[in-house]
Parts: sequence; C-alpha cells; structure tokens
Amino acid sequence: MGIPKNEKPPTWTKTMSDLNTYIAQDFLGGPKILKFAWVINFQKSGTFFFIALLMMIYKNYSTAAYIYMALHGSYGFCWLIKHFAFPDPNWEKKITFGGAVLSFLVVLGPYWLFPFLLISGVLGPDHSEPSNFMLMFCVSLHTLGVVIMMASDCQKYFTLKYHSGLIEEGMLKYIRHPNYLGEMMLYGSYALLVNHWLPWIILAWVWSGLFLVNMVIKEASMSRYPEWNAYKARTGMLLPWKLLIPHSGLKKDT
Repeated sequence: MGIPKNEKPPTWTKTMSDLNTYIAQDFLGGPKILKFAWVINFQKSGTFFFIALLMMIYKNYSTAAYIYMALHGSYGFCWLIKHFAFPDPNWEKKITFGGAVLSFLVVLGPYWLFPFLLISGVLGPDHSEPSNFMLMFCVSLHTLGVVIMMASDCQKYFTLKYHSGLIEEGMLKYIRHPNYLGEMMLYGSYALLVNHWLPWIILAWVWSGLFLVNMVIKEASMSRYPEWNAYKARTGMLLPWKLLIPHSGLKKDT
C-alpha cells in the first residue's frame, strides 16, 4: 500500500486563506507583538458589557434585549472558559497592530451590529419584536450550538494532545466539522432574534469567506490519512446525512 498523498485544496481557497492571513496577521506590517487571542478575547468578553451599555443608552429593557444579552453575552464568557481550559493554538499566533485593528473591524466588530440593530431602535417603530416562540427557538438553538462547539473543541484538543491522527469518534463520528456547526447555530440564533437582513449578510461573509475556506483546506490536509476516504464517505461536512437519511441509497463503505 502506498503512502497517501494530500489532496490539493482548490485555488480559490488558497487565495482566500492568504488574504485572511494578511488581514488578521500582517496588515500594514511592522512588529508582531500582539496575540490574535487577545483581540478575539477582548471582543468576546466585551460583548456582554457592550450590550448592557446599549440598553442603558437607548433605554431598551425589553424581553428581547435581555434575552439577547443573556445569549450573546454568556457566549463570550463561555469562549473565555474554552480559551483557558483548552486553547486553540491558531489563536496564539503573533500579529501586527494593523492586523489586530483590521481583524476587529472586518470580522469581529460587525458582530456588535447585531445587538445595536435590535436595541437602538434604528430599524424603526414598525420593526417587530421576536415572538415567544422565536425566543424559545433561539434559546434552544443557541444552547445546542454552544454545547456542540465546546464539546467538539474539547474533544479535539485533548485527543490530539495525547494521540495524533484522524479523529473518527465522539463528536466527529458523523460530522467532520461540529465546531463550525455549533458556531453557525449560535450566531444564527442572534440573527434570528434581530430579524433583519444585515446580520445574515455578515454571517454569509464569515461562513463562506472564513469557515468554508478553513474547512476545505483542513479536509485537504486530512486526506493524508489512509482512513480518510472511508471516513469522508460516511460523514457529512456539517450535518449527519447518514443519520438523517439512512435509506438514501448510498453505497456502504467496503
């Protein structure tokens, strides 16, 4: 049996990855004295207080505003717990000051437009508040998303710490990227609460320009493992299709 060769990711993913790296790590050049994690943790942990400030400025103490603060604000604290308990080495990279500013403005900062739209009243008096059903749905979606993201990142961190190789069990048994699925679920709950098209535009950029690019490049890297083809055939990128459609007619791995 020959040694498996890595699949090459599509050219567009390499271009987008290089652009993302420049934006987040190298913009304007200069010394790299900041950690990317510091920028991310500032935005994540500051979200709760930013939302509280918006509520005070605009005197909006509605149920939707409080629910939004509970969800998006608590997620920031969950992120800090994750960072200190099982940090992602990708966020430990040193970046330039320009990269820190631009990554905040282009990727992280726009997330704060979500609560601004919901709380400020800028959408006008005719903008409808989320129904009780929508509040319930968003809380449920967010809770599941946080659990999936945290559990999958925890599993990957400790598994790879003691054993390198392809992970095919636990959170990754049926889905190849459960951490991204969890993040999409929780941020999707914020967009649903806001009930406006702008959050979905922001999420479309992040999910396609960052998440999809990273997933495709990661899968090309994982193709070096002999068991990759069989694993890929029985799993979904983001959804467990073999569980959702058990009688789809797809051939079993041999």
